[in-house]
Amino acid sequence: MIIFLLMKLFPFYRSFLRILFQLMIPFVIALFIAYLLHPVVEALHEKHVPRWAAILIIYILFFGGVGYGLYRAYPVFLSQLKDFSENLPGFVDTYREWIYSLYERTSFLPERVHDRMDHILENVEKLGEDFITSLGTRLTGLFDIFIIVAVIPVLVFYMLKDFPVMKNVLWNLTPSKYRKEGKEVLTEIDESLGGYIRGQLLVCLFVGVISMLLLWVIGMKYPLLLGGIMGVTNIIPYFGPIIGAVPAVILAFTMSTKMVLFVIITVFVVQLIESNLLSPFIVGKSLHIHPILIIFALLLGGEIAGVIGMIIAVPVLTIARVLIHHIKPLQRER
Repeated sequence: MIIFLLMKLFPFYRSFLRILFQLMIPFVIALFIAYLLHPVVEALHEKHVPRWAAILIIYILFFGGVGYGLYRAYPVFLSQLKDFSENLPGFVDTYREWIYSLYERTSFLPERVHDRMDHILENVEKLGEDFITSLGTRLTGLFDIFIIVAVIPVLVFYMLKDFPVMKNVLWNLTPSKYRKEGKEVLTEIDESLGGYIRGQLLVCLFVGVISMLLLWVIGMKYPLLLGGIMGVTNIIPYFGPIIGAVPAVILAFTMSTKMVLFVIITVFVVQLIESNLLSPFIVGKSLHIHPILIIFALLLGGEIAGVIGMIIAVPVLTIARVLIHHIKPLQRER
């Protein structure tokens, strides 16, 4: 009944949730960055480096490197995105010619199949144009980006600086009888999830850079844009490489069959490097979860929230596994 009422009342509190979500974005991003940088700060602090100095060193290296990378890559990325958006109708026309030639080769099939192909092509064209338009609008929202970029470094600094204080506050707010169990849960989640997230992000960075370089070498259009997509989607286990390769392969069809072959070989080489060199050494087997459960979680997350659901599916599954592992003994004691 409560869920039904919440669904019916959603239009009334949707605006409030949207504003709350926008306000929380800088805090969530800052918390995520602080979580990634905290072990490095603690490692330097254990080597007798003052905490403020350790934070300052990591702070300058991280935000300086990220800032310089965005400064160099953002204009090129935006230029390629704009050029791709302008040439999108031409790409669609090329696909139409390819579809018409496919009609001639499949003339023996029922007319319903051809009508369905037309419908799919129109939907793909509309979705592509809407996606590029919305993405370009978001990327050019300079004021919102400036606010987030200006606030996040300050939040990260205070989160790293006052981490012991935040830890003590959380400890005092936790009832005494749950403190020991709660500490064990958080420690296990951090050991399982922290290494996975840090390693996976590092692997995605390497995959994105390698993909950009290889696409540029073979003469593919928009290497920065396509390589960035391949790097970002690689965070999704199993399905990510396929999702990231689809735009590059589709775009290669508008150039030549030879380019399609080159792109497929490039994707294969990148995934060969990722699966045999990068992931085993960087990520390892930190999750200790069976692949079948991971695939099920990915499918469920994709069904509920699309690509975002697939990205957060594995972290949520990891947290759920730890919680279930600690809840079972408590139930037995009762």
